[in-house]
Amino acid sequence: MKKVSKKVRTLKSVYRDKGALGLSVVAVEYLQKKSRRRPNSKSKIEIDTSAPYEDILSADISAPANANWKAPGSRKKTLTINWLMPPPGKGSGGHMTLFRFITYLEAAGHTCRLYFHMPGPGSTVERVRDAMDGSFPEVKAHMEWLQPGQQMEDADAIIATSWQSAYTVYNSKVPAKKFYFVQDFEPFFYPMGGLYILAENTYRLGLRGITAGGWLKRRLQADYGMVTTAFDFGSDATVYKLENTTPRKQIVFYARPTTPRRAFELGVATLDLFHRMHPDYTINFIGWDVADFKIPFPHKNLGILSHDQLNRLYNQCAASLVMSLTNMSLLPLELLSSGCIPVVTDGDNNRLVSDNPFIRYCQTDPRTLAQAMSEVVKSADSEFARKASESVRDCSWDDAGKIVVKTIEDSIHTDGNK
Repeated sequence: MKKVSKKVRTLKSVYRDKGALGLSVVAVEYLQKKSRRRPNSKSKIEIDTSAPYEDILSADISAPANANWKAPGSRKKTLTINWLMPPPGKGSGGHMTLFRFITYLEAAGHTCRLYFHMPGPGSTVERVRDAMDGSFPEVKAHMEWLQPGQQMEDADAIIATSWQSAYTVYNSKVPAKKFYFVQDFEPFFYPMGGLYILAENTYRLGLRGITAGGWLKRRLQADYGMVTTAFDFGSDATVYKLENTTPRKQIVFYARPTTPRRAFELGVATLDLFHRMHPDYTINFIGWDVADFKIPFPHKNLGILSHDQLNRLYNQCAASLVMSLTNMSLLPLELLSSGCIPVVTDGDNNRLVSDNPFIRYCQTDPRTLAQAMSEVVKSADSEFARKASESVRDCSWDDAGKIVVKTIEDSIHTDGNK
């Protein structure tokens, strides 16, 4: 009964945080794993490669994807672009970025199609739309699931958005320029092993890269010879803005216990030390429902919030703890827009994305991080919050949008993988 109760609590938590689609994804994964077993006592488990198995077998790193690409004879004013992505879930920052750039391409007169990758039983576009719940930018793009063995409609470009989809894009028979929209170094999502290598090998497939920030651009070029263009992060000033000039007695932590690169355990240890220094500060947890975890200090468990709710919260907080161990999170610039000072784990993975002087970079050690948080809340005042907000006033996503649109347009009209 204890196992059953635990599973029920887990399912309730998934439904509360990720909605019906999240619950359906968990159910699909369970059914897929169960279906891999033969119905007898000597059942065997199918090897899970995470990406489509036949696509992995067909990928040949000695034959780069765009090696034989020939640009159209004349420059096209309107392009058709197919995107292949996992389905969006509630609170997905990666999908927010994808949809944001789709709107820029559509505003430039181009047509986009969205194909969702690797469907399971019961996967429908209606469920995806329900899960999106109006929390992503509105797009005109047609949406559908890409079924196994199905080819996409003809297009001028196909864009992979995850390492799993990169294999499918590489193998696509559609005569299109093939791109790879990279938002993180995904091999780091796994321990060193087969899945790490499979993810890493996608950077060797000859797809034309577009990277979120300079750290990924430098790494993919230096280590894999990948042709890439980077865009800088921005902050949506229509959502995140300074609204509170009174003293702030709260802090906020982006808590993702299900995402190892967000270092949940180190974050909790840091905040435990901070609470002992400043027991009068309210500590807010956002990003996930942490009700099932034994948090050793008083806190508010706020879960996944809307963008407007986040802005209101950030305006009540003097500082935020952002644990970012791979590519930098979208949060720091948004926090600054609201006058909240982010304390962020130090490293090239973050500094090469933003060198904003109001970001407090800090060694990844609980005591050092807690001390930095303490120093921030002691020194932060309304004037400091105002200056922090002004420091990102010109960090608009519009500049990034122009870079991505131009990169795709120019690359399609250039031979090879340039």
